[in-house]
Amino acid sequence: MTLWEFLQSRQDILIAQAQEHAGVVLVSMGIATVIGVLTGALTYRKPRLSSLAISLSAAALTIPSFALLGVLIGPLGLGYAPTVVALVIYALLPIIRNTVVGLAEVDPALTEAARGVGMGRLRSLATVEFPIAWPVVLAGIRVSTQMIMGIAAIAAYVGGPGLGNQIFDGLSDLGGVNSTNRALVGTIGVIVLALLFDLALVLVGFLTVPRGVRTGWSPLALFRRSLRVV
Repeated sequence: MTLWEFLQSRQDILIAQAQEHAGVVLVSMGIATVIGVLTGALTYRKPRLSSLAISLSAAALTIPSFALLGVLIGPLGLGYAPTVVALVIYALLPIIRNTVVGLAEVDPALTEAARGVGMGRLRSLATVEFPIAWPVVLAGIRVSTQMIMGIAAIAAYVGGPGLGNQIFDGLSDLGGVNSTNRALVGTIGVIVLALLFDLALVLVGFLTVPRGVRTGWSPLALFRRSLRVV
């Protein structure tokens, strides 16, 4: 059976698994973004705390994915829960680091001006500092999304949802009928989802980056800056 014939015969299953894969990444990134941005916003003015937060998230990122997922089986069992927890842990470092760096790069004169017109600390952060830092924060979100898109496939090891099941089934039955097709379809599907998610985040950037910050901003410039920051 050719790859195209395999795609046609398994179309419903593959679409369902692609939706599951996209869903678990979306949920994990939503949780990681909230945690990462809040952590960065709370610690960026305190170098020791921000360094601790970055160091802890960096240390977590060094844990092999198979090992972390295996450890999570005990308290969380198999399936969706350990997958989400692992993906959130792996997604935190770029988001926290970019939030800290983005907020720290805001010109102090702007925050002083905000205070001068009567803005409190929280209002200044929400209306002045964070919008300026948002392109850098978004770069961290993009990096994390691409990173955990591949790790989500490994979560099939603990019964997680998504296209990783096609990859694992194919690799476990190498030489069997359609084993190569299953592995290829799973891999290509993950790549396509990663490109679609990144395209969506680029669009989010165009729609949400303030016009005053958008000067000289482009997806390529944002990507280059993310490489320097992350």
